[in-house]
Amino acid sequence: MTAAVDVELVTAARQGDRAALTALLAAHLPLVYNVVGRALAGHADVDDVVQEVMLRVVERLPTLREPDRFRAWLVTIAIRQVREHARRRAGARQVPLDPYAEVPDPDADTAGAALSEVDRDARRRDVLSAVAWLDADDREVLALWWRELDGELTRGDVGEALGVGASHAAVRIQRMRSRLAQAYTVLAAWRARPRCPGLAVAARAWDGTLVPLWRKRLSRHVLACPACLAAGGRRGTPEQILPGLAGLAVPAGLAAGLRAALEAQPAVVAVPPVAPAAVGGLRRALSSKAAVAAGTVAVLAVTALTLAVRHEPDGRDGVVAAAPTLPVRGGPSAAATPSAAPSAVPSPRPSRALTGVTDADIVVAPDGSDDGDGSLRRPYATLNRAAEVVRPGQTIALRGGTYRMTEPVTIGTDGTADRRIVLSAYRGERPVLDAAAVPADAWAVTQRTAWWTVQDIEVRGSRSHAWVCRACSHTVFRRLSVHDNARSGLTLRDPGTVGNRVLDSDFFRSYDPADPGGAGVGLAVKFGDGAGNVLRGNRTFHNADDGIDLGGFADPVTVERNWSYGNGQNRWGVTGWDSNGYGFSLGGGEPVPAGHRVRDNAAWGNRGHGFGVEANAGRIDLTGNTAFRNGGAGFDLTGAGGTARWNLALDNRTPARGGERVAATGNSWDDDGWSAARLRSTDPRTAEGPRRADGTLPSTGYLGTGTRLGADLTAR
Repeated sequence: MTAAVDVELVTAARQGDRAALTALLAAHLPLVYNVVGRALAGHADVDDVVQEVMLRVVERLPTLREPDRFRAWLVTIAIRQVREHARRRAGARQVPLDPYAEVPDPDADTAGAALSEVDRDARRRDVLSAVAWLDADDREVLALWWRELDGELTRGDVGEALGVGASHAAVRIQRMRSRLAQAYTVLAAWRARPRCPGLAVAARAWDGTLVPLWRKRLSRHVLACPACLAAGGRRGTPEQILPGLAGLAVPAGLAAGLRAALEAQPAVVAVPPVAPAAVGGLRRALSSKAAVAAGTVAVLAVTALTLAVRHEPDGRDGVVAAAPTLPVRGGPSAAATPSAAPSAVPSPRPSRALTGVTDADIVVAPDGSDDGDGSLRRPYATLNRAAEVVRPGQTIALRGGTYRMTEPVTIGTDGTADRRIVLSAYRGERPVLDAAAVPADAWAVTQRTAWWTVQDIEVRGSRSHAWVCRACSHTVFRRLSVHDNARSGLTLRDPGTVGNRVLDSDFFRSYDPADPGGAGVGLAVKFGDGAGNVLRGNRTFHNADDGIDLGGFADPVTVERNWSYGNGQNRWGVTGWDSNGYGFSLGGGEPVPAGHRVRDNAAWGNRGHGFGVEANAGRIDLTGNTAFRNGGAGFDLTGAGGTARWNLALDNRTPARGGERVAATGNSWDDDGWSAARLRSTDPRTAEGPRRADGTLPSTGYLGTGTRLGADLTAR
């Protein structure tokens, strides 16, 4: 059922009520964004066109005589602006088919997908690709009809936006559906393997662009060919698939920019005439790129025009990766001094871009209800409910906002190698799990799973351990911000901890008031065993105890390009402080020692050692690491075996301790003449500041030597 227009809200906005105007535009921004986004087939100018629509709504709202017709009037303006955009771009080339025609299975962890998942993704891909074959007029009709299918517009609204009556609108919709179905069938036949030889002959002169002319030419063969019709007809019709595809999410920056621009201006709407200066001010504010830079991205391309989950291969790890967005304004920029003293405490906000998935099988929102169905329209309220119902191959999306947990979360459903389960933020939004109300004797989140990806989530406030993965295997944690918890941020533990990866995440300010300095670890892999675990691209900082702790873990862990700083310092000003405060605690299991692989990491400003083995007798490989101005030794390898090559230790409180069984070559302590004066920079502010837009570590000249010695903190 189509939601009724709030006539009182429209009337108040027309009469100059700025709060009403802001609420009215915010409520209808998703409708405008979806109509424009789909009518323009994902063109990069969608944000600009949407802004122009909203400006025209503000300018012309006083002329609207029938408030109950606001929605149809609004959509009419949107379609007119789409047409104006099309006129400006007349003659632009259509989208080539090649990017859509031969798409390999994009999940790098997958050997082969289950048939049902392949079929679902293929149906979506075919429908979305088929949209590109429609001309501009048909895409306008499709954009409106899609909103009608979702219950946001009536047939009368569609007709009014198109400038025709309801009966004529029905005719235009039917014609568009016929052409869309035709294109859909042609594309499905084109992708069939083996491809029909007759279709290949018909397409011999085709240059691969999706223009209506070639849709018609190829249709002549496809519609007369039983083999092509069979290939094109096995996946359902577009009208069966379209209603199941979620709406486009409005970029957070666009919504925030609109709201800020309205709130910054004096009342701009009144009974005619509208003050030109006020509208001009609003236009300037909305047109400012700064107003929408935070999180604003181009609308997804045609293949992802609606919200299809994409598992894109990462060149190193094969984990779920979301397309990068613009960086968030005002991320943490920790001021620090080049000494062993603690750096200034940074903002607890994640220092990364907002990424996330753009579609999900299960949706959770702070204002949802566990009595809902987990859809975008009726999301669940808790992660516990989503974890109960999720099945292999599905994605859980957390909408932005704060989830004030009152009970622990338990996650126990396994994915599989070819059907990974994904838990992620919804695209461009920031979900925060606040565990402050969870009892102090309970871990906030306990996970016992295989084949999961957890990404783009903030976790804070646990009075115990924030997130514990017990005997997890092949699970990826990526782009997390875990802070202000008590015992630890993220801990992987227990026998059977195999093949997990922790990537591009920040773990900071863990502190337990019940044990000042004796607890509060950023990231830990401990009390267990299992091969193939990797820590890469993480920062652990300002924790009460160690930054990274591998104590009691019996198998080698790969630790690459992580930065650990300012740990173990008494930032809370409590008496009786007692902390090891290692940057990297490289302990091993008992009685089995662990030969960890530790390469290209940096530790600075920690209370204790930069790198310490804590009596681990394993054959550790330490290559190209840097320890600077730590309160203990830069490297304490006492009792360990293995190799230490090309490591740099400068200005630490005590000299490096190499260990009798360690083969040390090319390290700074093996060569006289190294001092801080030879470093490119001793100012850590860029290293401790915001991450890059894709969530990876910032590029910095801090601690650079210009040689192979020590960690390379520049971007790679």
